[in-house]
Amino acid sequence: MKILVTGHNGYIGSVLAPMLIDAGHEVRGVDSYWFEHRRLFPFREDFDTARLDVRMITTGRLEGLDAVVHLAALCNDPMGDLNPRATEEINFRAAVELARLAKTAGVRRFVLASSCSLYGASDGTLIDEEAPFHPVSVYGRSKVLAERGLATLAGDDFSPVYLRFATAYGVSPKLRADLVVNNLVGYAVITGDVLLKSDGIAWRPLIHVEDIARAILAVCETPRELTHNQAYNVGSTEENYTVRDIADRVAAQVEGSRVRHADKRFRDARNYRVSCEKIQKTVTGFDPKWDLDLGIAQLENAFRRYAVAYADFVGARFERLPQLKAMVDRGELDQDLRREDASDIVTGD
Repeated sequence: MKILVTGHNGYIGSVLAPMLIDAGHEVRGVDSYWFEHRRLFPFREDFDTARLDVRMITTGRLEGLDAVVHLAALCNDPMGDLNPRATEEINFRAAVELARLAKTAGVRRFVLASSCSLYGASDGTLIDEEAPFHPVSVYGRSKVLAERGLATLAGDDFSPVYLRFATAYGVSPKLRADLVVNNLVGYAVITGDVLLKSDGIAWRPLIHVEDIARAILAVCETPRELTHNQAYNVGSTEENYTVRDIADRVAAQVEGSRVRHADKRFRDARNYRVSCEKIQKTVTGFDPKWDLDLGIAQLENAFRRYAVAYADFVGARFERLPQLKAMVDRGELDQDLRREDASDIVTGD
């Protein structure tokens, strides 16, 4: 298949694109490259890529494709809260417009990176894809709107799929420190404290970044009629934990570390446990390989191997919010998070 991956230079995309290529697919990439130099280690990018804001993609770039995998977004609650207007514009309006253009260009499959964040606040009971939406953030609401917008385009000639990812974790070339497991392990290795910033009682479903990529690959290769206009919780039903449970697991595995509560703890409004039975029953070949304990061990090894410093861990190298703020402050991005060189073409790395 010929597949366009938006956000190919990001946390998920830098794992996904090489996996798609290794599976025999032809990959093209589009990325804003906001975090171009924020990498833990080199990765494969020897395919056609473009430095392009997703809000600027035209039909011509989509012609001849079999599928679009749309990862590009302002991800997670702090990023969404930085600029709610831009979050809605990028995560919702640009996603629907990209899907409309893809349909016009004859692209038949469109995979949206959605999120379990759209469930928002629940009572902790196990919920499936039919559960009502209760988003508690701009980011969560943007994913609800994007899914609904894409559904209006679904038809015989255009097949959207909505992958509601559990909370990601694990090693990626474009490491993120603003994900709960990555954050807790990083603090444990670098400082000796498993720093719990919330009260820890909220539930989170988890999925390793490599398993996210496997799920996307599997959806692209599953017969279209099985996935047409379907939403899937992506993860493992067994991998639901409270944040405190995660912290305790990290402390138990990272030698010499202990759980410490931050001086100012917050009550996390997001609270959801999800069932992932649907994707495992429907999508051909999706079989998660990772669990939390394996992921903690992988992260600990990476933080030690690459000698990640505290300043990098909490700063703009691995925290995306400080990087975006710095780019706005330097005038590299305007208030709508656009930049003048966003249409420059880049081929390769």
